[in-house]
Amino acid sequence: MPSQRHPSHEAEIKRLNRIAGQVEGVKKMVEEGRYCPEILSQLRAVRSAVKGIETEILRRHLSSCVVSAMQGGDKASRMKYIEEVTNLFSKFDE
Repeated sequence: MPSQRHPSHEAEIKRLNRIAGQVEGVKKMVEEGRYCPEILSQLRAVRSAVKGIETEILRRHLSSCVVSAMQGGDKASRMKYIEEVTNLFSKFDE
């Protein structure tokens, strides 16, 4: 359900590239047979980085797309956005 005024996520490209590099590093660690806690530590760092991007994109979606939808459109359209956001939150885990 894209908004008319979709925000840019261009700022996340550098962060995504960094994460891709981290994942390649973890792959190399596995191939080298590195110590499990070292691998797990790096995986935790990747997870944290992904969560940071996820949080930023969600913040941008709420402050842009959802706010726009709530300010305009009919009740059915607003309810669709509420349902979308509810579904997004139900997929998030700690």
